[in-house]
Amino acid sequence: MRKAISFRVLAAIAALTSLPGTAMASSLLEIYQQALQSDPLVHEAEARRLASLEAAPQARGVLLPQISASGDWTSSESSGTSIDADAMGNFGSFSAITDSETTRWQFTLRQTLFRWDQIVGLRQADKVVARAEADREAAQQDLIVRVTQRYFDILAAEDRLRAIHANRTAIARQLEQAKQRFDVGLIAITAVQESQAAYDQSVADEIGAKRQLATAREFLREITGDHVTALSAPTEDLPLRAPDPAVETQWIDLAMDQNLALVAARLDERLARDEISFRRNGHYPTIDLVATNGEQDVNADRSINGLPALPADSDGSNDSISIQFNIPLFAGGVTSSRVREAVYLHRASRENLQRVARATERQTRDAYLGVISEISRVQALKQAVQSSQTALEATQAGFDVGTRTIVDVLNSQFALYQAITNYYQSRYDY
Repeated sequence: MRKAISFRVLAAIAALTSLPGTAMASSLLEIYQQALQSDPLVHEAEARRLASLEAAPQARGVLLPQISASGDWTSSESSGTSIDADAMGNFGSFSAITDSETTRWQFTLRQTLFRWDQIVGLRQADKVVARAEADREAAQQDLIVRVTQRYFDILAAEDRLRAIHANRTAIARQLEQAKQRFDVGLIAITAVQESQAAYDQSVADEIGAKRQLATAREFLREITGDHVTALSAPTEDLPLRAPDPAVETQWIDLAMDQNLALVAARLDERLARDEISFRRNGHYPTIDLVATNGEQDVNADRSINGLPALPADSDGSNDSISIQFNIPLFAGGVTSSRVREAVYLHRASRENLQRVARATERQTRDAYLGVISEISRVQALKQAVQSSQTALEATQAGFDVGTRTIVDVLNSQFALYQAITNYYQSRYDY
């Protein structure tokens, strides 16, 4: 159930909401809700989604009228001397000084009539937003799977620790019995030594199991941001449900339609295809409508030979409307090179889509078959526990009457421990 996104998410949701035992569902659901508030990956995906949402208004904005205003104020002083003759033919020099202040302002409106890059950019923006939505949904689904998996990893580690502890306790009893039998001469010292070796190994295994449990708890804390002390476990009569509907092709069709990794790959391929059109913009003309409205006001004070002269004030306005057309003729082959680059990148994106589609189909098919086989495996391992328990009892009875050795008992004890561990793990794997 952990091999394809559709199966993994459905299994995790089932664990959150419909596993036997209300405490189990509530506890796991509470931890998921806690993780939803604190998991950095989900928060990162949400922030990226919000950032990508701005692509749409940005793409629309460049197609709307662009209005700007400009102005300036200038103060200047100019002076000069000239020689001229009057009506009587007398020559004289004239000194003129002009102080002026000029105020100018202008409003400009520019409206795009045709720009291919902006048209394609608007089309790309919708796909960028959809891609971000898919990433956010994938992060939330992945959180469900990660929380559920790490939750069950803790339960599996707890079960393993309990099994190892029970195994160590049983071996300790065997060691004590071996010592007592050795003291009365019923067995050789080698039996005691073998029991002691098995006991020492069980102690080491228990230490390792405790470390594994602590590590599993840390993995869950990494998601939730807080330590979790007690978790509810599934009941012994956990129902083993087959996939519903029990038709492999329906699950494959569902995965091919809704698998978020495949959805993202499709959007990437479409974006790469649009990028080819975007880069062809270097071959196309641009057409803009430009309208301006401006005024200029000049205040000038003049004096000639120190005597005031008539002022040279002026004011005026300038209104214009034009259509600006620009067409690229030659850019050194850069545009063609960029188009070829986009074509190759689209080809790579298309191959990646094919790879993801094939992987999705394979993973879904494998997961479907895996669920069915895992049901049989859980049932078989449950029977193996019962058989191992019976075998241990028979071996112990044989040891008591002298037909089996202490090694046989220890091997049977280890086989029981291994069967219990495998059984519990198979339930969580399912």
